[in-house]
Amino acid sequence: MLTRLSLRLRIFLFFCLLAVGGVVVSALALWISYRRVADPDLINAFIFAEIIMGFGFVALIVAVWLLFDDNVAKPIERLSAELRARAHAGVSSDMDMQAARYLGDLAPAAAGLADQLSEKTLSVAEAVAAETAHLAAEKQRLTALLTDIPVAMLLASPTHKIVLYDGQAAEVLAQISHPRLNAALSEYFQPEPLENAYTKLVKTGLEVSCTLTSTDGTQSFATRMKPLGDAPGYMLIFDDSVANIAPEASRPLVYDFALMNSEANRALETLELRDLCFVVFDTETTGLLPHKDEIVQIGAVRVVNGRIIEGEQLDMLVDPEMPIPPASTKVHKVTNAMVQDAPKIAEAGRVFHQFARDAVIVAHNAPFDMAFLRRHANQMSVAWDHPILDTVLLSAVLFGASDKHTLDALCERLDITIPDALRHTALGDAVATAEALVRMLPMLQARGMNTFGAVIEATRQHGRLLEDLN
Repeated sequence: MLTRLSLRLRIFLFFCLLAVGGVVVSALALWISYRRVADPDLINAFIFAEIIMGFGFVALIVAVWLLFDDNVAKPIERLSAELRARAHAGVSSDMDMQAARYLGDLAPAAAGLADQLSEKTLSVAEAVAAETAHLAAEKQRLTALLTDIPVAMLLASPTHKIVLYDGQAAEVLAQISHPRLNAALSEYFQPEPLENAYTKLVKTGLEVSCTLTSTDGTQSFATRMKPLGDAPGYMLIFDDSVANIAPEASRPLVYDFALMNSEANRALETLELRDLCFVVFDTETTGLLPHKDEIVQIGAVRVVNGRIIEGEQLDMLVDPEMPIPPASTKVHKVTNAMVQDAPKIAEAGRVFHQFARDAVIVAHNAPFDMAFLRRHANQMSVAWDHPILDTVLLSAVLFGASDKHTLDALCERLDITIPDALRHTALGDAVATAEALVRMLPMLQARGMNTFGAVIEATRQHGRLLEDLN
């Protein structure tokens, strides 16, 4: 049981035990002395002496505990978090030696270990970078080749989740909804023809032609479903899609083959962090009061298999239907003129809701941003029932509740740079939050929090942080 408590809490309980023990021992000693004296007239003196001694013991132990907490417990907690950040999140900045100055040789030894780890990590990173550059060049050639082929193509898993899509397929999907890795094809097309074609494909092992209809019933697509040999899933080719694609349209090939074998129908709490899809978002608003202010900008990015998916992002201005105060514009640079022709919150909220479908929503101080969205849920005709993860609480779990947990402080700890031009823009802050999330996920796993349920349980211990923050 005690092993589940934080180091600082265990030390606090230890000093509480010392205080209780001191009071009990002094009371027992005075009682024995009183019994030996056997003078009833001294009882008040003994009681007064016990009160003085009890308060003295407690005051002394509290003072020692505060010194110990500030100079030993907190630095140890901070030192362990910094080591974990360097071991699992790729952080390479110098360690804070001043904070751990009373820990003797522990801090210099930890710094030396961190330097050695950084050197080894750097050499590995250089080798990985060289191979990554080679793979990127091969991917670029493949992307260019596929772009020249006048068909749209995507790969799907046996559960009809998107595993790969090319530039042309992205344009086809975008006519219906945002193209997204790990999204179900039933979000784009009516499921019955898709299921019938796949059943026939599995039964015969041969290519199947089928006509797919968009979920709203307004568009039809002639497609071919091809098997992938011994691999699970299938390739879906849109034969007549080229007519609907702008010639200048170009998007990189987007894929993650690990999704081909992703598990379905498991309880969210039991899913491992690497198997989750996250949508990290941020908003800019007319003010800081969710019950009466309005959203003027929404930015979001998707994180799949522990990496930010390039190109899968949302950057929307929103008409707040009220003047934007100059003080707010000074912060986020969104003016009344910029939002004049932007969609209103009902439409913008539906777009974001679809973008975040079947994903864990992540934000820095999520209750603030979600309050704006939930207030207009009826207008949007959606339910904001997504699971929520808050990077403020993740920061508290990893770096201790006593540290600062602003987005700037978190990014500084994790060596993340937010360009000045993007700070306090919805998309810029969403990207920074997503980068922080990606770096914190392996740190959480290193702490033994491998499942979503374990992470949520750990964050509940720091819920008071959000109450104070809001």
